Amino acid sequence: MIVRSLLSAGLVLVLCHTVQAQVAGSTVVGVTVTEMHDVAVGWSVKRKVLNAPVFNDQKEKIGEVVDIIITPERAVSYAIVNAGGYLKITRHDVAVPVSQLKLVEGKLVLPGATRAALKASPEFKYAK
Repeated sequence: MIVRSLLSAGLVLVLCHTVQAQVAGSTVVGVTVTEMHDVAVGWSVKRKVLNAPVFNDQKEKIGEVVDIIITPERAVSYAIVNAGGYLKITRHDVAVPVSQLKLVEGKLVLPGATRAALKASPEFKYAK
């Protein structure tokens, strides 16, 4: 824990200089020193969320996160969960509000869901 705190503090200190170097006129490009802490301790979608399995509250794997949708207002709104078939040969992507996903013991859980229920949901298609 101490090592993690020191690394986070060191990262913030190192990046403080970088953040100040990113000023163009009076507009800050990037993040402020205060925001950098949130970035340093936050979740990486690439490392922690994409391709992560999704379980129900009976600990059954019901799908996996294949994408994250961000609204025009810059809010994370939906996780696209593939509830497709055997060996990932077929896909059935479903948009799930991120507010319905829970983090339980380090795993993403969609309480009350089943793979069959996800497959019965309307399939998510990207706009063209």
